[in-house]
Amino acid sequence: MPSALPDADPREQIFRLEREIERLIESVEWCRKIAFASRVVIGGGVVLLAAILFGPIEATGLSLMIAAILTLGGIVLAGSNGTTAQQTADRLARAEQQRAELIGAIELTLVPEPSRLLH
Repeated sequence: MPSALPDADPREQIFRLEREIERLIESVEWCRKIAFASRVVIGGGVVLLAAILFGPIEATGLSLMIAAILTLGGIVLAGSNGTTAQQTADRLARAEQQRAELIGAIELTLVPEPSRLLH
């Protein structure tokens, strides 16, 4: 995440933070999709293992390996993705807070309401 430069124009810093926030939001969405995929993979592995145990699928070395790979691989993917999602969410929260602080520090000028012309 870009660090706030004390000498830089606050508007430029806000612009950079907004681009970073958009990138982080996309990353969080990607993490959600991966989390869903990992649940599907785990479910597929468990269903395959149950099918092997209860008979519809023959218990061969290959079928047992595939069931184990799907289940364990999904668990590992879910764990890794969960960590990444949390780190990304933390970075997103920090960037949004920095943006809010910069917006609060800008001296805004109130524009008076234009006088109404009556015709």
